[in-house]
This record gives sequence, C-alpha cells and structure tokens, in this order.
Amino acid sequence: MRDYIVKPDPADIRLTEKIVGVDHNGEITETAVVVERPLTLYLNKREIVTMMTIGDYPEYLAVGYLINQNMLTPDDRILGVEYDDDIEVVVVRTDRETDFEDKLRKKTLTSGCAQGTAFGDLMERFEEIDLPQEAVLKTSWLYALTKTVNTTPSLYLKAGAIHGCVLAEGATPLLYMEDVGRHNAIDKIAGYMALKGLTPENKIFYTTGRLTSEMVIKTVQMGIPILISRSGFTVWGVELARQAGLTLIGRARGQRFIALSGENRIVYDTSPSEVPDEPRKVRRKGGVGS
Repeated sequence: MRDYIVKPDPADIRLTEKIVGVDHNGEITETAVVVERPLTLYLNKREIVTMMTIGDYPEYLAVGYLINQNMLTPDDRILGVEYDDDIEVVVVRTDRETDFEDKLRKKTLTSGCAQGTAFGDLMERFEEIDLPQEAVLKTSWLYALTKTVNTTPSLYLKAGAIHGCVLAEGATPLLYMEDVGRHNAIDKIAGYMALKGLTPENKIFYTTGRLTSEMVIKTVQMGIPILISRSGFTVWGVELARQAGLTLIGRARGQRFIALSGENRIVYDTSPSEVPDEPRKVRRKGGVGS
C-alpha cells in the first residue's frame, strides 16, 4: 500500500503548544493543545469570511471553501492563490468576476447576504448532481481503511480537540486533512482536488465527525459517491444522501457498520468474524475522535 499523498504532521511546532495544568491527582502536568488562528479569505477584491483554523494548507482551505459554498463554479478559472502569513489573509484570484460576486452586489444585508446566497445556490446544484452508480465499496476496503486511519499518527492522537477527513481509493488513503472544524478538513481536501486535478470517480470519503447534512452536501458537491464515518447520523443527512444516491455508512468501528443509503454499492467480500472488533468501551486515545 502506498503512503498518503498528504497526511497529518503532529511534529509541526506551529500546530500545537505545550500548556501546563494540573491532573486528576492535583499534580502539575504538561499537555499538547491544538492552536487555532483566524484566516480571512478574499475572492478577488471582496472579503468573504474569516475562519478559525489550525493554519496548515491555507490555499487548499480557501479554494475548497469557495467551491463547496458554490462561490466558484467549474467555469471559473483560478489564476492564483496568495497567502500572507503575517496578516493571516488568503486571496483567491480568478480571471473574471464570478457569478457569486455579481449576485452578492444585488443582495442587501437584510437578505442574508453571502451565506444565504451561497446556500440557495448550493441546494440548487445539489439536486442536479448525478453520482456514479458503478462505484463499489468492498467491505475488505472499509475494514482496512478504518484501521489505517485510526492508527495513523495525527494531531488528534497527540492533542485531541480536532477533526479529520480522509480521501481514499479502495483501501488506500490518499489525503488526510485535520482541522478544528470538520468543514475545514473537508474543504482542504476539496481544494487540493481542484488545484491538483484529482478526480472524484471511485473515491471514498471518510470523516471522523457526524454524518450531518453539511457533510453530505459537501461530499455530493465534490462528486464522491461513498461517505463513511465512525460516528452517527442526522435525519436530514440521511434524507439528503438518499435523495442524491450517496452511499452513507456510519458507526464504522471494528467489525461493525451501518449503511442507511446507497447499500447497492456495498460488496460483502469479508466476513466480520475475520476482523478484530473494537472493545465495547474503546478509549478515545486508540481511535480518531467523532
């Protein structure tokens, strides 16, 4: 199995700080704590949003955010992405004014402005997306993938208080991004795919977080047909997955999982009895958080 293209670097000194406190015995202890910092995103000359992030891969985060909010479309050509670490600003430049900027000028502040405009467009496009039905998920891939992800050195295992998302092909993980918000982690992957020309066909998306409507919408927006989590579901997340034909699998721990949408893509090529199960009361230290 080849290594990740991108994976967490828990040794990066920018991402955690050592902070002194006391433990349950009242003894002085030092622990690693995740750093979060603001990142202000501009689309051409317009300020879009300030996000709280751990600060790695700001260019991917910026582009992925704009794509997943439908502020950039396939017709928009990115000329460059500029990041200034000193002022914590990232600017995405396109060759022409985007449709989003044109729509935004026509909105008043009382109408919801940027987020309302983006969400309306997002749902409009969501209903038009056709996910590839020929994609499959072998249970052997699922078991191998979850084991690999949960044993990969990460910021979560070092410090906790963070979410992770993984893009995989078969049982092979390709990209593993982490951030304080799961939406940031998925946006980093979307941005990498867009800037590097990585296609979504036959890809699998794994998230450490809950399978909410946001996670489903973004996965469908990216054209990925399979979404897996070791955590649970929300009702709207399931409804949207069924509407889009997305394979939605949650509570994937050890030999167990539950599919609530797109079960037709699952190929049962491994007996659960052949897979070691997680202890009933698995310690969070031993697996990625939800």
